[in-house]
Amino acid sequence: MKKLLTILFILKLAFPSFSQDTFSIIAIDTITGEIGGAGASCIDESAIPTGVLIINDIISGRGGIHTQASWISANQQNAHNRMVEGLSPQEIIDWLVANDVQNNPAVRQYGIVDKDAEGHPRSAAYTGPNCYNYKNHILGPNYSIQGNILLGQHILDSMEARFLAHQGTLAEKLMYALQGANVPGADTRCLNEGTSSRSSFIRVAKADALPGEWWCDLLVPSTPYGIEPIDSLQVLFDQWLLWTSSSVKPFVQSNRAKVYPNPAKDSFTIEIEKTTGTANLLIQVLSPEGKEMFSVIYSGTPVSIGTEKYPSGLYFYKVTFDGQLLDAGKIYISR
Repeated sequence: MKKLLTILFILKLAFPSFSQDTFSIIAIDTITGEIGGAGASCIDESAIPTGVLIINDIISGRGGIHTQASWISANQQNAHNRMVEGLSPQEIIDWLVANDVQNNPAVRQYGIVDKDAEGHPRSAAYTGPNCYNYKNHILGPNYSIQGNILLGQHILDSMEARFLAHQGTLAEKLMYALQGANVPGADTRCLNEGTSSRSSFIRVAKADALPGEWWCDLLVPSTPYGIEPIDSLQVLFDQWLLWTSSSVKPFVQSNRAKVYPNPAKDSFTIEIEKTTGTANLLIQVLSPEGKEMFSVIYSGTPVSIGTEKYPSGLYFYKVTFDGQLLDAGKIYISR
């Protein structure tokens, strides 16, 4: 018996899990091919570094997976691998239930979307009977909405109604849907705080995006007590919308610059890879409207920038040489 308990303990360490009370939506745009997800949870960065974003996995041009409830990275990776192999959403879920890494699929929740060889959308979801109440999921042809430890079915219904009602882009539809759950206690563990959750995100990839390349990638990893993370995400989203519709062009992603930490709190550092010539490189930090907030000529050593003058929100950096864009990306400041 002692040996058995030791084995079980080792397995527990090998497959760490997080009990996640989460509501989310994963969807695919049948016209543009964009794939995206949005969600919120009472699990924040104090428990998991990226907060609720941990549930999201998108394979550009193929599909998206949300892995929640008692989240385990190995189950999420298995789902990813099955999608790469070409299994349909329902086939992936069937495989996950039959091959749960802890042999306990009853505590898991999944939402999966993809498109078949002809480009037709497919969706499937699974809510284990032992997920904490209230739990359920809703499926549409190109979307899956799921949640657990919810205030009730009306949270999911509201998200679906708003997703279907909005006529904008996929990113706008996802943000609009998430606002449908913006009520105190949507995730019941946050009811005493008067918020829906503690962490929120929205992420969208274009159909031809490279792995890890996001068209929209916004995260509120945590919020102070009583501050609504969906409202905080809306602020970031509105800034992002302003940027995408302004004269600031979408930046190329060449990965010549490293920015860390990102999100940033007190300061962040920009470092240029050594294979790139560093003479006369111009580094700029821009507001969402494209206004220059900071600039410096790179001298070959990492540039550290304090955030005390910057309000929390989304910013952009770009690296140029003689007017030619070499790299650019996003910086999140959360203080």
